[in-house]
Amino acid sequence: MLGGSPPPETLKPLIDYPTGGGTLRAMPSLLRTALATGLLTLTGAAHAAEPVPVPDTLAQRALACTGCHGKEGRAAPDGYYPRLAGKPAGYLYNQLLNFRDGRRDYGLMSELIAPLSDAYLKELAGHFASLDLPYPPPQPPTLAAPELARAEALVRNGEPARKLPACIACHGERLTGSQPAVPGLLGLSRDYLNGQLGAWRSGQRRAQAPDCMEKIARALTDAEINAVTQFLAGQPLPADPHPAAALATPAPMRCGVLP
Repeated sequence: MLGGSPPPETLKPLIDYPTGGGTLRAMPSLLRTALATGLLTLTGAAHAAEPVPVPDTLAQRALACTGCHGKEGRAAPDGYYPRLAGKPAGYLYNQLLNFRDGRRDYGLMSELIAPLSDAYLKELAGHFASLDLPYPPPQPPTLAAPELARAEALVRNGEPARKLPACIACHGERLTGSQPAVPGLLGLSRDYLNGQLGAWRSGQRRAQAPDCMEKIARALTDAEINAVTQFLAGQPLPADPHPAAALATPAPMRCGVLP
């Protein structure tokens, strides 16, 4: 400033300020502004932000799955990504193989597990199968009682004249699945159940041959699929939601996932 007194700030000494990347020399007011706006951080805070080692456990690695499948594999809120927790390990393992080997069509899953070995996929399946967690509440159906009664008849009795087996013949009397590789049908959203039956009908989802679910899905009408999925999604979980130890009777048709 010409012909006058210098601003008061310039009379104050410069301060050496330690930062995470070295030392900054500036006037006190500028340092206060930088701190207030977040342009600088305290030295201690910079050290605190250093990476912390993460334990290399299977549970930690499985967190990559929970971004879509929900916390601990409980299913995503949108109903699109299914529950993993508590399903039979053999079923989860088969689905991982199906995605990796092209029998199921979803690019994100296929690319994620493409480099993983059979042994590692089996470990991952075992991890989620071991989780014993609560299920979400059922979805109230919107269909009339006669339609739901028809759906329940298909689920529990099938329709032999059309070679449609009962769902309980493989998925268990309680519809909670059966070991070692048949999943439960309860605790899943209508959207997911509809999506999977539709994928079998269109060929987007396949399983090891002979693919019994493809035959069943193709034999059902659109109205029957809607009614059956509404019935299943509306059922509460039984007191024991775990898969049955084995099929109660021999499977009603040949199926590649069954012994």
